[in-house]
Amino acid sequence: MDEKREAYLDRVLIGGREAAAITVVDYDERWPVRFGEIAERVRAAVGAAALGVEHIGSTSVPGLAAKPIVDVLLTVADVDDEAAYVPALESAGFVLRVREPAHRMVRTPARDVHVHVYEPGRPEVRDYLDLRDWLRVDAEDRALYAATKRVLARRRWSDMNDYADAKTEVIADILARARAWRAGALAPRDPPG
Repeated sequence: MDEKREAYLDRVLIGGREAAAITVVDYDERWPVRFGEIAERVRAAVGAAALGVEHIGSTSVPGLAAKPIVDVLLTVADVDDEAAYVPALESAGFVLRVREPAHRMVRTPARDVHVHVYEPGRPEVRDYLDLRDWLRVDAEDRALYAATKRVLARRRWSDMNDYADAKTEVIADILARARAWRAGALAPRDPPG
């Protein structure tokens, strides 16, 4: 990781960087149930400030191997207006972990749930949903992504952000196919072989 990236993480990570042992496990049928429980908890906490609550990330894709962390996308009118949602989420048991421009992330103390907060219309929102929806229908990219994560999980990482950065190229390739599919220019593929 370069010095500029390290300095950026030092600014936006509340509590500093954390050594991360990455574990990728087979898909667990309980993940959607867990998301449902968390979504209810988030909606109850923030009320009308929650414009949308979506299950994202690998645990939202049936059959996809994943880190056993349920990722949630919460959209709010103004991410910078933390008073409108952060205290409520903290009262519901979440801890603020990331504060960066246009994005906040809270998580459970057990670190098994990450709630990413964005405003609707942000490119990151589109990326999360396009990636999720494509991986739900395309077996070939689901297999590619699972294999990539398993290979990367074998490495030692000084921070989970380093692991996430290592997936960037593969995710960009998958997102390109997801966008082509959304535009009607690509059909989902069967698994290879």
